[in-house]
Amino acid sequence: MTVHSLKLPRERVGALVGPHGAVKIEIEQRAGVALEVDSESGEVTIDDAKAFEPVLALKVRDVVRAVGRGFAPDKAFRLFQDDVYLDIMDLTEFTRGDAKDLERVRSRLIGTGGKTRTSIEEASGANVSIYGKTVGLLGEIEEIQIAREAVEMILDGAPHTAVYKFLERRRKELRLHDLGF
Repeated sequence: MTVHSLKLPRERVGALVGPHGAVKIEIEQRAGVALEVDSESGEVTIDDAKAFEPVLALKVRDVVRAVGRGFAPDKAFRLFQDDVYLDIMDLTEFTRGDAKDLERVRSRLIGTGGKTRTSIEEASGANVSIYGKTVGLLGEIEEIQIAREAVEMILDGAPHTAVYKFLERRRKELRLHDLGF
C-alpha cells in the first residue's frame, strides 16, 4: 500500500470533489484508489492499496495536480490516457519577483480576450492553464513541446505576432506530419 499526499489551493478543492462528489467518485472508480480530501487544508490523500494498476495511481496524482493547477476535471482526465502528460512551469523564474511583474507576464500569456492562450491551445493541441504563479501544459509530448516553446517565447518578451507566426508554422508542420509527409 502506498499513500500519496498532495496539497491543493483551497479554492480548487471544490473542482476536485465536483457536484455531489461526482469528480472524486469518477477518479476513484477509474483507478481503484481511495481519495481523502480535506476541504479546510486542501490536503488530498491518495490510497492506492486497491489500485487496478500501479501506473494508474501515478496518473491519479497527476490528475489531482492538474485540477489543483486550474484545469477543469474533464481536461485533467486526459491524463488517464497513455502518452498524455502534465508539465508545470513556474512563472516566478521569468519575473523579477514582484507581483506587478507576475501579473504582466500572466496577462501577456492570456492575451486580450484570451487570444494568446487559445492560439497556443489550438496550434499545439495541448491544454493550457494559467493559474497563480504557474502555467500548466497538458497533452502529448509533441503538443507540450510546441506549447512550452510558445510560452517561453512570450516569457522572453517576444512580440505576440512572432509567437502567432511560430504557432501557425508548427500547426502546418503537424498537419503535414499527420498526412505522412
